[in-house]
Amino acid sequence: FFSHIMTPGAKVLQYETFINEVLKRDLQKVLEQRDAVYEKMAQYLQLKNTIKSIQETDSKELKTDVDLGCNFYVQAHVPDASKIYVAVGYGFFVEFTHAEALKFIEKKTNQLTEYTEVLTKDAAKIKANIRMVLEGLRELQGLKDLPEDRRREVF
Repeated sequence: FFSHIMTPGAKVLQYETFINEVLKRDLQKVLEQRDAVYEKMAQYLQLKNTIKSIQETDSKELKTDVDLGCNFYVQAHVPDASKIYVAVGYGFFVEFTHAEALKFIEKKTNQLTEYTEVLTKDAAKIKANIRMVLEGLRELQGLKDLPEDRRREVF
């Protein structure tokens, strides 16, 4: 780009394109990643609650409904629920006792929580970059700053 010979209108268009095609897209990706991690955390917490319910009933057997997908359920009978298989990632399942599974879930949810914090910080940085580019646009167009109470969140 030859920014030193660009007209202010062309610079404004370049900045607007950068905001819409790069920064907002990046922000959307980060927020979608974070939502996927929150969904995974919810599944682990649901499993934790299920394990605790099994432990409270003190029964070896388990009768439950299993979702086959698209809200199509079948009844399942588990003769020995003292051990369970937990998805640990990449399509692998590990057989755990209830205590082992609860330890694994605790570690995994802590790890996922740390990752959501990183993604939240990344989203905040992208929002700050959008804000900075918008301020640059305002200067290029010769507009005055908005009063603090009139400003709103970017996303």
